[in-house]
Amino acid sequence: MNIVIAGDGEVGLYLAQELALESHNITIVDPHEDLIKMVGSHTDLMAITGNSTSVEVLQNANVKKADLLISVLHDERTNIVTAALGKQLGAKKTIARINNLEYLKPENEKIFKNMGVDALICPEDIAANEIANLLRQTAATEIVDFSDGKLSLFLIKLEDNAPVVNKTLNDVVAEFPHLNFRAVAIHRNSNTIIPKGDDMFMTNDLSYVITKPGGIGDLMKLAGKQKIDIKNVMIVGGGRVGRSTARKLENSLHIKLFEIDKEKSMQLANHLEHTLVINGDARDMQLMEDEDIRGMDAFIAVTDSSETNILSCLYARKFGVKRTIALVENIDYIDISQDIGIDTIINKKLSTASYIVRFTMDAVVTSIKCLSGINAEVMELIANPRSIVTKKPIRELHLPKGLIIGGIIRGENSFIAVGDFQIEEGDKVVVFCLPEAIHKVDKLFH
Repeated sequence: MNIVIAGDGEVGLYLAQELALESHNITIVDPHEDLIKMVGSHTDLMAITGNSTSVEVLQNANVKKADLLISVLHDERTNIVTAALGKQLGAKKTIARINNLEYLKPENEKIFKNMGVDALICPEDIAANEIANLLRQTAATEIVDFSDGKLSLFLIKLEDNAPVVNKTLNDVVAEFPHLNFRAVAIHRNSNTIIPKGDDMFMTNDLSYVITKPGGIGDLMKLAGKQKIDIKNVMIVGGGRVGRSTARKLENSLHIKLFEIDKEKSMQLANHLEHTLVINGDARDMQLMEDEDIRGMDAFIAVTDSSETNILSCLYARKFGVKRTIALVENIDYIDISQDIGIDTIINKKLSTASYIVRFTMDAVVTSIKCLSGINAEVMELIANPRSIVTKKPIRELHLPKGLIIGGIIRGENSFIAVGDFQIEEGDKVVVFCLPEAIHKVDKLFH
């Protein structure tokens, strides 16, 4: 696929590098000459310096032959104009990053389609939705729901007291033969494995599990986890993620939001109806104690500084807060952040990539998530007529290394994938996939 990416920093570059790994032809357009020089000297990407709203620049990027144009600059107006121009110049599909949530309303979709913008993405809103979802299932580090929760992927960190520790998958299945969940990956010491029957669970493993709704209780017991009742939440950072998160939670939880900028604090106080907005520096530990950080059930740090977010969450843990969530934009920090005790990491670049990858696939992808902390994706795909996955039971499909089928949704029913299960046309299939197998998914489902 020929893909043109217009960006002005890390998000565009990250997308370009990730999509290039999947053998797409990538051209990146960026106004920063230094970044373009770096891209040109260290990668095989085609790089062009310039303004993506320039017809000449887009023509130089050969947008007329683009299967997909992605515009992810920080300015949403630039992204909308870039997508609209690109469509007029021949791009088959266009995606624009936006900040204004009003644009995402269903009644506005036709307006943007008529302008030439096929899809809109707001990474900050996706991040806020992830945070809200995590506070509903507090025992998990990461959650991805499929088909309105008929199946879910849970990421669980195994503590010393977890009953499955030092047991193999075969041991667990023999002891609990009727489980409504399945482990699809284990992340240990910065390595990710797709487990076989004789692989053993160990303390501090990050275990990725596909579960049916009825299996969540047993999953929590075997992982040694208890649900935390969340009532009081402290949010640090009143940017778009913090504001959107508070808006989603304020009608059901008690929210305190810290914002260091006085003018922004005033705007937040006017915008949020049931959130206590505090103008102050969350790095001031005395202030945090005065505002009862010890009484918080959850602490969410979403400032523009990854370092501040990490340190704030560590302080919150020190004061006894049970649930910590940090926005970490530096991907290199994610692994170490989880190792030092932060419960959940949110990353907007990964959220953006999750949304965009589905547009690069021939198979019908109804949901996809690039996972935090590991280089892997979990996706829900529809089994097309005569696709390979419908020809034989799962155990006879000879799935490529790095790919595992976790579950199947058929109508209103969901099933955990077992060897003798036969996938049928129209089934929604949840697949966990490491990078080396992503390009093979299309062959199975298209």
